[in-house]
Amino acid sequence: MKTVLITGASKGIGQQIAKQFAQKGYNVAINYNKSENQAKSLYNEITSLNTNAILVKADIKNLNEVQNMINEIISCFGHIDVLVNNAGISYKGLFIDENDKITKEIIDTNLLGAIYTSKYVLPYMLKNGTGKIINISSIWGNVGASLESTYSASKAGIIGLTKSLAKEYGYNNICVNCICPGLIDTDMNKNLSKTEIEEIIKQIPAKRIGKTEDISNLVLFLAECTGDYITGQVITVDGGFTL
Repeated sequence: MKTVLITGASKGIGQQIAKQFAQKGYNVAINYNKSENQAKSLYNEITSLNTNAILVKADIKNLNEVQNMINEIISCFGHIDVLVNNAGISYKGLFIDENDKITKEIIDTNLLGAIYTSKYVLPYMLKNGTGKIINISSIWGNVGASLESTYSASKAGIIGLTKSLAKEYGYNNICVNCICPGLIDTDMNKNLSKTEIEEIIKQIPAKRIGKTEDISNLVLFLAECTGDYITGQVITVDGGFTL
């Protein structure tokens, strides 16, 4: 039975990804940091499907906590076959008004967190001779977003990390890919007003905002054997918004 680790799995896209892997019979490692109640609720839902799951609290920007998380998962399941680097935070505001603490937290969580987690999962994938790493970036990592400069930079870094790791570990049968979601119906976008969402939808050829399933379906596809010859790719899922 394969094992998947999903960072930031307690809500939003991460939560939906965890549910779909559970439905496929994977052992599911649910990483969370602050959203303990949501993580426990997800754990209960997944285990009710007779699927193995483990809750692992870790701040992914903390190296020691990442190492402890990986060790705990290996101790429980023996291997990690799929890593989904999903955890991320955002901030909206003028770049010159962004304080240093927020800047560091965004970069450390979104980019350094993915680096740490990938670094300490990869040795186990190398040992098994196979593995899938799927990084969740953003359309703003591709094109940049006004009022979200540091966020855009962190997500652009994820794209660079994806391509580099794909080249470095492709010889070891490890596939590394990146998904760039557009506007998805999650808590991260709850600050948008109904009017703002309607204005954005006018610019989307698909005429709707995305659902978490739009992302999780692709994650699962890339994780399964159907994605064995796909690596180093940056796949945009935005209903055509950035065309």
